[in-house]
Amino acid sequence: MNMKTKGFLQSLTPGATVSYMTRYGLVVRRRSFPRQVNTEAAQRSRASFGLATQQWGALTDTERAAWGRRTAQASSRQGLQQSRPLSGHALYVKINCARAAAGLAFVRLPPKVARFGPNPVGALRITRKGGEIEMQLSVACNPGKQVLVLLLGAAPCSAGRYSTTPYAILGLLPAPKRGVSNIRSQYVKRYGVPAPGQRVFIRTRQLINGWEDEPKETNALVPVL
Repeated sequence: MNMKTKGFLQSLTPGATVSYMTRYGLVVRRRSFPRQVNTEAAQRSRASFGLATQQWGALTDTERAAWGRRTAQASSRQGLQQSRPLSGHALYVKINCARAAAGLAFVRLPPKVARFGPNPVGALRITRKGGEIEMQLSVACNPGKQVLVLLLGAAPCSAGRYSTTPYAILGLLPAPKRGVSNIRSQYVKRYGVPAPGQRVFIRTRQLINGWEDEPKETNALVPVL
């Protein structure tokens, strides 16, 4: 056992293993690295984060101080039912990355804290028509002229799952027609066509000037053939 473990370790580069103690002794396994997502949306998200971090340094001291003061009205969730204030830098990046995802320009000064009404987006419905699936979200009413709705999706998973991560921004929610928004093209562009019997999770977040409300989640099963 020891010889096998030693040989296994010698065949790997430093940092390529994870070791942990179990009731049966030391266990060593290969480290798994997350697959780098390189879609257009992922590239834009990384670019926005990098640009926001870079431009923070180009602000004046007065502008940075304004973001620091605004943090008293914002918080970052840390664990169950706990929160801590964001730093001015973190708030600047958060607001401007959310604005970039919605196609809005960066701002140098923090916008006024937004007040949100109920999220009007309802249940996800997946149907099959002519051999193709349709993916639609019910929308009870127009959220308002100043409110944008971000659409987020997770990769399709097994029918037995009732929660999943991670979620990726798919874009803005398409304008509803007759009470529904068709999101098939945005979802398929990111994850491909989900297989029959898989479960699809969708989240929506309202956005006002870069401020976001809590996500609203829905899911549905892909009809079997």
